Amino acid sequence: MTPVPVPYDPELEEGLAFFLDLVERIPLREHTILENRAHFATIIQPIEEQVGDLPLDWENRVIPGPAGAPDVEITIIRPKGAVSGAGVLGIHGGGMVLGTRFFATGELIDLALRHGVVGVAVEYRLAPEHPGTAAAEDCYAGLVWFAGHAAELGVDPGRIIVSGASAGGGLSAAVALMARDRKGPKLAGQLLNCPMIDDRNDTVSSYQYDGIGAWDRNNNDTGWSALLGVTRFTDAVSAYSAPSRATDLSNLPPAYIEVGSAEVFRDEDVDYATRIWATGGQAELHVWSGAYHGFSGFSPDAVVSQAANAARDSWIRRTLGLR
Repeated sequence: MTPVPVPYDPELEEGLAFFLDLVERIPLREHTILENRAHFATIIQPIEEQVGDLPLDWENRVIPGPAGAPDVEITIIRPKGAVSGAGVLGIHGGGMVLGTRFFATGELIDLALRHGVVGVAVEYRLAPEHPGTAAAEDCYAGLVWFAGHAAELGVDPGRIIVSGASAGGGLSAAVALMARDRKGPKLAGQLLNCPMIDDRNDTVSSYQYDGIGAWDRNNNDTGWSALLGVTRFTDAVSAYSAPSRATDLSNLPPAYIEVGSAEVFRDEDVDYATRIWATGGQAELHVWSGAYHGFSGFSPDAVVSQAANAARDSWIRRTLGLR
């Protein structure tokens, strides 16, 4: 019996239709990854246009990459006036195969303007050209650099969070695991927005959104198979690629996990929060009723989107000590 999907909030349907028009022109499959990248490159607004005349400074830098790997490009965004001393490492989404760091700069611009936060957006290597943990290692290199240069940027190294949506949320979870395991920078928190964390794609919600939705089961299979190849579904999969594979979720920084009730990642994200709680850890979980993948960005005026944005902002302010 085919699982019955949770219906969408009617107020979100217009935004979902717009999202689908963007992403479904070229279905994401193994043979269309490059075509999709080219398409998405045309809709990513350059950083110069994103910032425009806003009272912000931004700069691109090249920093050391992981050992034995290429250097990593980052973009730093900060307010022209006083900074709050808080920092956010922003990691973009794109199913592990699409996008650039400029997918993640909108959040950093907003936080810099409203809260005086300094943001660093990190460019990571994409699959399938760079499989396994390459993307997570690049993001972790960004965190190490950020924490090591915090004073230069006016940031307290103890007030940095990692943040991302979708694949960026999964990579944010991976960075938090790496920082714990390697005794690296001590993160103040991890913001996991509808994170992509489980390669097995075998939950009820993954079957409910097979062929429908902003990011469906088929897209998810494409992304995970590109990242993991023949190791997918095996015990060789690293938790730094698929954080749900981690057997120990103790001693992690406080997590904020949000997801829609009407999307593929719902069940794996709820499970991740539950497993953090089981270790005595801190996780704030929000499952937004009738919400599709990425809903708050594409349906910003909907009541549920406003509630989600307010809840996320509350956690950021509490976690980073912002007014």
